[in-house]
Amino acid sequence: MSLDAQHQFSAAERDTIYANIALRRDIRHFVPGGRVEEAQLQRMLNAAHQAPSVGLMQPWRFMRLRNTQRRAQIQALVELERQRTAAALDARAAEFLRLKVEGIADCAELLLVSLAADDGTVFGRRSMPREMALCSAACAVQNLWLAARAENLGLGWVSMFEPQALAELLHLPAGSMPLGLLCLGPVATFYERPMLDELGWRQARPLADMLMDEPPCQED
Repeated sequence: MSLDAQHQFSAAERDTIYANIALRRDIRHFVPGGRVEEAQLQRMLNAAHQAPSVGLMQPWRFMRLRNTQRRAQIQALVELERQRTAAALDARAAEFLRLKVEGIADCAELLLVSLAADDGTVFGRRSMPREMALCSAACAVQNLWLAARAENLGLGWVSMFEPQALAELLHLPAGSMPLGLLCLGPVATFYERPMLDELGWRQARPLADMLMDEPPCQED
């Protein structure tokens, strides 16, 4: 039995999807003054909202951050955590401080992705309730990332902040948790390789290092 046309990808479409995945980058450098068309943003957010979620709980929440003063306050929180991270890195502190870790001031759009308060979903997450909510939200961000790349826009996930401080600044509902600041917008160029790999901070490991074979079965 063959798939109907709606669910059948051509070889060219398949290759485009794999190219999109391979060329996705965590972006820190944006074109100042760039714009994201409203229709583009809605397409990308809709792609994020189509992500799979455990028990169909859809725990992701997105907040669009457009106020210039609030962006400055957010950037101050990120800078505080950047300095704390540098202090924790000891010998690599100076090297770390030379890295660009966010594009909050320059990106065209700044989005917060947060985890909603637990809605009590049990299906698929009874033994790992928090972990499965986090995994579901991460799937939404990955969808958004790939949609942004398909729109030829850059996206960078910033995680350097104290969650409680950011939650208070943005008046998030009780029980919710900020997961990332998503910088989105036009870029002059995409990194050839992941930025941290290009700059020698850390090298990406090959797939072979991540594959494991199952252990032998115990004999009776």
